[in-house]
Amino acid sequence: MSQDTRPAELDSASPGDSWADFRIELMHDRLRLLRELCDGHVPITLNLPDGTAVPSALWAVDGSAQRLSFSTDTDRSALARLVEANEAVAVAYLDSVKLQFDLAGVVLVHGTDHSALHSRMPAAIYRFQRRNTYRVRGGAHVDAVARLRHPGMPDMRLALRVLDVSSGGCALWLPSDVPPLPAGTELHGVQIELDEQTAFVASAVLQHITAVGNGERMAAGARVGCSWKRLPPDAERLLQRWIDRAQQKSRRLPAA
Repeated sequence: MSQDTRPAELDSASPGDSWADFRIELMHDRLRLLRELCDGHVPITLNLPDGTAVPSALWAVDGSAQRLSFSTDTDRSALARLVEANEAVAVAYLDSVKLQFDLAGVVLVHGTDHSALHSRMPAAIYRFQRRNTYRVRGGAHVDAVARLRHPGMPDMRLALRVLDVSSGGCALWLPSDVPPLPAGTELHGVQIELDEQTAFVASAVLQHITAVGNGERMAAGARVGCSWKRLPPDAERLLQRWIDRAQQKSRRLPAA
């Protein structure tokens, strides 16, 4: 299953209602999103508890009966597992927004040309910014630092400036006087401090290095592009909220 169609883990043991900011429960809002999926023939992945992914699409949304109907061409063995499990997590995308919702009461109806799935209307839909679609760059929104030990010299502690950050990774500034980091290096126990209220520990993989600098405005060094390894749910939630706030703030700023 690709990372894009994998459901977010919403069953974190963290205290409080941590996912409330992402949850849509009002009926008219849920119906609006579901009808957009239906009218746009948007691909929807139904994720079973055993990890099976069933491709589908919404072909009917019945608000009065509180029922959804999905079309799918998946083989019958996968459909049988879905019905037996009687639950699935649906994941779809509307532009840059990831939608996720639980399905229950799944019923399979076989037709002459294709099979259809019916389920109850979800009680809630979760809305997330799609990975890597919005990147907060240095400047007005970013005054962040990454603290870590140099992987080749564990006694050396580094505090690297964060050039930009997204839900998929970050870019760090590596000064020229710091021993280089080769591509493919795994960075463990990185303390990311985005602001005074937002910090988390993560692991990352160094993807690419770009040498920069020689002018008066920037010292020599390198831009180090990193991708997150799978973030813990608490870290993913903190990062997502911070990115959402930064995106909202950028929309309020006057055009340059």
